[in-house]
Amino acid sequence: MRVVLVGGGGREAALAWRIGKSPSLSDLVVLADNPGWPNVARRVLGDPVEAAVSMGADLVVVGPEAPLADGIADKCAAEGIACFGPTQAAARLESSKWFAKEVMKAAGVPTAGSIAVDRGDLTSIARARERLALGNVVLKADGLAAGKGVFVCRTAAQAKGALDELWSGRFGPAADKVVLEDLLEGPEVSLLALCDGERAVALPSVQDHKRLWDNDRGPNTGGMGAYARCPLVSEAEADRLVDVVHTPILRELARRGTPFRGVLFAGLMMTPDGPRVLEYNARFGDPECQPLMCLWEDDVLPWLHGAAIGKLPEGKPAFSSGAACCVVLASPGYPLAVHKGIPIVEPPPIDGVVVFHSGTKRLPSGELVTEAGRVLGVTGTGPDLRTARDRAYQAVEAWRFPGAEVRSDIGAKGL
Repeated sequence: MRVVLVGGGGREAALAWRIGKSPSLSDLVVLADNPGWPNVARRVLGDPVEAAVSMGADLVVVGPEAPLADGIADKCAAEGIACFGPTQAAARLESSKWFAKEVMKAAGVPTAGSIAVDRGDLTSIARARERLALGNVVLKADGLAAGKGVFVCRTAAQAKGALDELWSGRFGPAADKVVLEDLLEGPEVSLLALCDGERAVALPSVQDHKRLWDNDRGPNTGGMGAYARCPLVSEAEADRLVDVVHTPILRELARRGTPFRGVLFAGLMMTPDGPRVLEYNARFGDPECQPLMCLWEDDVLPWLHGAAIGKLPEGKPAFSSGAACCVVLASPGYPLAVHKGIPIVEPPPIDGVVVFHSGTKRLPSGELVTEAGRVLGVTGTGPDLRTARDRAYQAVEAWRFPGAEVRSDIGAKGL
């Protein structure tokens, strides 16, 4: 199978690593510069759809959310090429938080109560300020904000400050509309499912760590690490939850004439009253994708292609019975600043560890340096979470560069 992979971060590095092991693969083309691509990957320059047409691709796999929001799946369809990722209309589940809320309500999916505020509508602003005054509210930029447009506020003063921050210009048009949600309490779990428009197949549950510092302190980030499997959601529970939070969404979108094909990521909060959906993403999470790909044992391409063409294989993909833990090394000052050009000393391969490059650059001299906010995703695997976690952190010390931001408690909740 001839495959084009869109994107160049840690998530895409993990996808390329797993796709590269597929016995179905004949050619893998990547478009971005990532020093961590597997040797099987062939880099070309240019537009992804044009590259897919020129090579006669069988499948385009889309990693990031922005190309999906821009309609890359629709462009592939116009050329007769299968695309793993939803159409622009279906991808609004992620590109518009308020649209997702409307779909959840229509589909009967359990979620937090919410209202929307448009910065150009004085009536909605007045209504929003009444809600902010009560505190215990979560503010979210309606549009795409790279995982950083969410503010959890317990007091009215925090809520007012968050709205001011969202409308400061930092988030651009993504925050022209803001969603206000009732604050829910409980641990969070990521549950992803492969979808072909009608059927959803659960993947192992994952727990992400969004805050910058240990014990979930500090600013929100794109993700400082993740582990799988999360003990809060067993395999049997995952299958049950898919019937509650994924399948109804597929039915509602199909009813609207916009079937969802790809991977549907449900961010859940496990409240005392049961699971509630915090948000949907229309693609693999980053860094959730890294441990999932490390545990995946099946040939991944029939599953990605089956989702893309609207016919998933029967049954479920096979995953290792063990665990995987991904620890992110980020640039000093992340998420507000990016320090490029910091040298990274590359240690020899470490057993039970895969290192996915998120934001690195190879200089002409051959030296590896930092290039983005999140730099490396060091992922340990093992028969249990403790082993996987220990391996990951041993490798983190070998890969640590000056000033790196690293949490020391990734996966600790799972123990």
